[in-house]
Amino acid sequence: MKILVTGATGFVGRALVAFLAQQPNIEVSVLVREVYSQVDVRPFPTSLQSIRPQLNVVYADLRNFQLTSRAIAQAEPSHVIHLAAVGVTDPFLGLDTALRHNLNGSLNLIRACFEKRQGVQQLIIARTPGEHTSMNVYAASKAAAWNFCQMYGRTHHWPIHGAMVYQAYGPGQTPRNLVPAAIAAALAGQDFPTTRGTQQRDWLFVGDLVAGLRAMLGANLAPAETVAFGSGTTASVADVVTQIYELVQGGGRPLIGALPSRPGEETVQLADTQRTIEQINWQAATSLSDGLAQTIRSFNSSDEA
Repeated sequence: MKILVTGATGFVGRALVAFLAQQPNIEVSVLVREVYSQVDVRPFPTSLQSIRPQLNVVYADLRNFQLTSRAIAQAEPSHVIHLAAVGVTDPFLGLDTALRHNLNGSLNLIRACFEKRQGVQQLIIARTPGEHTSMNVYAASKAAAWNFCQMYGRTHHWPIHGAMVYQAYGPGQTPRNLVPAAIAAALAGQDFPTTRGTQQRDWLFVGDLVAGLRAMLGANLAPAETVAFGSGTTASVADVVTQIYELVQGGGRPLIGALPSRPGEETVQLADTQRTIEQINWQAATSLSDGLAQTIRSFNSSDEA
């Protein structure tokens, strides 16, 4: 397999690229955003520097179709995993930004892969469960992109598939996300104010997620079919923060309900894991307590380094 990953410098992307680079008979390419100034700049991301010799690198800005098409031609992938997106943790994401990156960028990639469809055997598009209700700009832009994916998949019988990723967490996640922010506060002995945190989420350890995406590659799926990646159980946001403080056993405490709730959040998000087992013979293996413990240990390892 020759796999091209977009969004390789993001949380899931870094973990996925490192995982795939260790697999036999797989060649990994990463699409890195090209930066334009008076002189073209093509920096290699420091987050992937340790495995740079194992990677093929192509440069493009997905908002530009010609550059995207050129990158696909250079990488010659048999499979593409599209993780690049903006606004995952930004509740105030601007509409124009969302459309340029999440809709137009995805469309340019789809069109470029479709041009090379004799070579590109599968295109996997990362999705969010927020698409079910589209209660914020990020989710709505992702839902719009998926509508075009369905059109290409069903009208051309082309293997374009969705990977519906539930609440992923784990080592390497940015502090803009709940789990690493709460861990950092707990380790520092600080209080951590939250909303009432009643939202029930399906928490998925990133190590399980990347193994699931690997299982999805080459799977016998119908055009425009989606695979759900979750644990099949839920825990509330408040429970997760409380569990983090119990695992750290330091100073400080979670201040549940100290912040107002954010608009546009669904009450419950839960993956249909039985369906996923039937589709790709995969299920999550890491419990929430084990995954949180591993993530906390990664913080301690970083401090020691």
